[in-house]
Amino acid sequence: MGLFDFLGVKGNTSKTITLPYIPRNINELMALPGAQLKDEFEVAALCVAVLCNWENDRNATIEMLNFLRGPRPLSPMDQQFLRDRLAGKQYKTYSFFHGATVQNNYTPSLPFAIDVSTNPYSYDNENMATLHLRSAGADSLRQVSLRKKPSTGQWFIWEIFFLSDIRTPAAQDPWA
Repeated sequence: MGLFDFLGVKGNTSKTITLPYIPRNINELMALPGAQLKDEFEVAALCVAVLCNWENDRNATIEMLNFLRGPRPLSPMDQQFLRDRLAGKQYKTYSFFHGATVQNNYTPSLPFAIDVSTNPYSYDNENMATLHLRSAGADSLRQVSLRKKPSTGQWFIWEIFFLSDIRTPAAQDPWA
């Protein structure tokens, strides 16, 4: 047993979450295994997958995100934030999946797989988790925070921190 184990500090954990498809509506989202919202890693992966639908159908995407956010739906300001961050940059969300690279314009391999990880500080606050995602277009990990509802044991999206800019895909880069 290491010192950090003795002190109750959790170390780094990583899970690869595999999804057979990108959900396009609430029914497709509900059919995915992680839709019970019992595993925070799966909920983080579902959040990325749901945001991949933004350019296809914003209203359906908002409905799915509201499901993932539980008792705290998106505010008009949250929705504006998503519009600002994803306008013309849908590739950001696909950049988190295995196989996506700058050179292939962030086209993921199938089935869709994403790595979600923790660090020793991921569970610093009770019923909260900050998980980390790797984008093929960024040098540092990106974060998403979740909040657990103790009465149900479900994890819900609290804050999305992973939509900042990344390297431009090769097809859109005038300097490539």
